[in-house]
Amino acid sequence: MATSSTLSQTQRYAAGALLAFALRQAQIHQRVLLGSHGLDEDADPNTAVVSSADPDGRDLWTHDSRGLLLPVLRFLEIDPKAWPGVEKTAATSDPKHHIGAFLRKVFEDEDDGEKAAADRSDLEFALAKAVDAMAMGLENDVAPGDLFKQQVLGEGSNNDEQDDEGSPSGGRCSKDYRKMAVLYMLLSACVADVNMAEDGTGSPRIRKGYDARHRVALRLLATWLDVKWIKMEAIEIMVACSAMAAAKEEEQSRECVSPRSRWQNWKRGGIIGAAALTGGTLMAISGGLAAPAIAAGFSALAPTLHALVPVIGASGFAAMATAAGHTAGSVAVAASFGAAGAGLTGSKMAKRIGNVKEFEFKTIGKNHNQGRLAVCIMVSGFAFNDDDFLKPWEGWKTNLERYILQWETKHIIALSTAIQDFLASRVALELVREGAMQTVLSGIISAFAWPATIITAAEFIDSKWSIAIDRSDKVGKMLAEVLLKGLQGSRPVTLIGFSLGARVVFKCLEELALLGGNEGIVERAVLIGAPVSVQDELWEPARKMVAGRLVNVYSTNDWILGVTFRASLLTQGLAGIQAIQVPGVENVDVSDLVVGHSSYLGLMQQILEQLELNTYYPVFSPSTPRSK
Repeated sequence: MATSSTLSQTQRYAAGALLAFALRQAQIHQRVLLGSHGLDEDADPNTAVVSSADPDGRDLWTHDSRGLLLPVLRFLEIDPKAWPGVEKTAATSDPKHHIGAFLRKVFEDEDDGEKAAADRSDLEFALAKAVDAMAMGLENDVAPGDLFKQQVLGEGSNNDEQDDEGSPSGGRCSKDYRKMAVLYMLLSACVADVNMAEDGTGSPRIRKGYDARHRVALRLLATWLDVKWIKMEAIEIMVACSAMAAAKEEEQSRECVSPRSRWQNWKRGGIIGAAALTGGTLMAISGGLAAPAIAAGFSALAPTLHALVPVIGASGFAAMATAAGHTAGSVAVAASFGAAGAGLTGSKMAKRIGNVKEFEFKTIGKNHNQGRLAVCIMVSGFAFNDDDFLKPWEGWKTNLERYILQWETKHIIALSTAIQDFLASRVALELVREGAMQTVLSGIISAFAWPATIITAAEFIDSKWSIAIDRSDKVGKMLAEVLLKGLQGSRPVTLIGFSLGARVVFKCLEELALLGGNEGIVERAVLIGAPVSVQDELWEPARKMVAGRLVNVYSTNDWILGVTFRASLLTQGLAGIQAIQVPGVENVDVSDLVVGHSSYLGLMQQILEQLELNTYYPVFSPSTPRSK
C-alpha cells in the first residue's frame, strides 16, 4: 500500500531525492551562506563533496548513521536497493545537475488511466484547498473550521462561478496542488517513528520527533517549490492532526483489528510514533480554546486525509475531531498521546547551577495547545522592570509557539539601572561630549588603549556586571539542560536573545556542542546586542548546533556594551558592536536604528520583522532610517 495514493513510485523516489539534496545543501549553508555560493556557480570543492577529513562522509546529514534520510526513504516505500544511490548522489554531486530533473519527475503524471488521474487530481485539489484554509486562518488569526468547509466542501460558494483555476483540472494550478501533496507526504515521513533496526536495513533515528535539520531542509525545499512558508506551517498542523487521528483510531481498535501485513502494522506504528512528539504539547488540537473549531474543519477533511495517509482510517479522523470538541474528549485524546506534564511552563529544574535563583518559562501569544510543531524561546538580558522581559517580544507576529525565559530578574534590573545611572552621570556626559565613547569602540575593535578616565568612571558597574555575566553563563547551561530533557517536546527550537539574554543563548549552544551529539534540536538562533567575545569563544562548534540561520545583530553605536564588557576582553572583539568573521554566521548592522543599548527595547519587533526569519536565505529588509 503506497504511503500516498496520489504519488507514483517514481514521484516518491524524486521527492525523497529532493529531500536528500535539501539536507545536504542546508548543511553546506551552515558554513557557506546562501548567496555567497549558488546553484549557478561552480561548486566549492570543500563543501559540495565529501571532505578529505571525513572520507566516509559520516559527518554528512545524509549519511546512514545520522538517521535523517533512510527512514524517510523507507516510509516512502522506495526500494532499499536505491537508497545508496540517493545518498551518494546527494553527497557527491553538484545539485544544479539534478534538482531540476527531480522536480520535473515530481510533476510528471504516469499514464495510469483517466479515472485514476481524475481521482488523484481530486485528492490533491482537496488537500491544497485545506492547506489554503489553514494558512488563511493562521494569517488572519481566525479559527479555520468554517474556512475548511468553504474551501474543501464548497459550502457557501457558487461552484458554477469557479473558473478552471479553481477546479482540480485547472492546468495552471495542478502543479501547486501536487506541491502540497509532496510536502505533506515528506513531513509525515520526517516525523514518523520509523523502526529501521527491525530488519537491518539502516541505522535508527538518533532523535525522535521533528528534527530541526528536517525542518530546515523542508524550508529549502519549499523555496525550490516556490511555496510560501505559512502553507508549510499549515501542513505541520495538519500532519499533527493526522498523527492524532492515528493514535485515536489505534486506541479504539486495539482489541479488535482485522489482520494486517507486517508492513502495514509497521507503518501504522510509524505514524503513531509521530503522534508522540511531545509530552503534552501535541494534545495540540484538543487542548486549546480554538480546538473545537479546528476539529470541526477536520471532520470535513477526514476522507481526504485518509486517502493521503491510507494507514489511518477515516474513522480515526472523525473520532479525533469528535473527541476534540469537548472537554472530556480532550482528556481522552491527550491520554492517547501519552500526554504528561506541562512542558516548559511546568518544568522545575532538577538541579540549580551555581547561585542561580530564578529560571522560569512564561507563555506569550495565542499559539499554545494548537498543534504547532515548532517552538520559540526568547531571552531578555537588559531590563528596568519585570515588564521588560516580556514587552519587547509582544508585537512580533509569528506562528511559533512562544515562550519567554525570565531569569535572575534582580541582578538584570540592578545592572541595567546602574548603567542608566552611569549614563546620566556628569562624568559620562562629559565623556560623550568629548567623543571619548567612540574611542571605546575603536579600542575594542582595533586594540587601542582605553582612556583612563573611562576605566575609572565605569568601575562602579563592574561588580554588578560580573555577577550578571556569571549568572548568564550558568543560565545558558540550564537552558541547554532543558532542551536536552525535551521539555519543549521533540520539536525544532528557535532561540532569540537580547543583551545578556543573547549570551545565555550562545552559552546554551556552546554547552550543547561541548556535550556532543546534539545537532537537530535548534533550528535558528538570533543574537541581538550580544556581549560575547569574537575570539575567545567556541563560535564554530556553536554554529554547528544551529541547523538553519545564526544571526549576529550589532550596532556600532552601542558603546555602553563596550564599556561594561571591557575588563578582560579588550582586544578580542565583541559580537554586539561589530561583524564577526565566522563561516555561516549572518552579520546584520542595525546602527541606523540603534543609538544605544537600551534602544533595542523599543525596536525588537521591527528588527525581527526585518530579519524575515521565515525565509530560508539571509535577509534583512531595508526600512526607513530613524528620523534624526
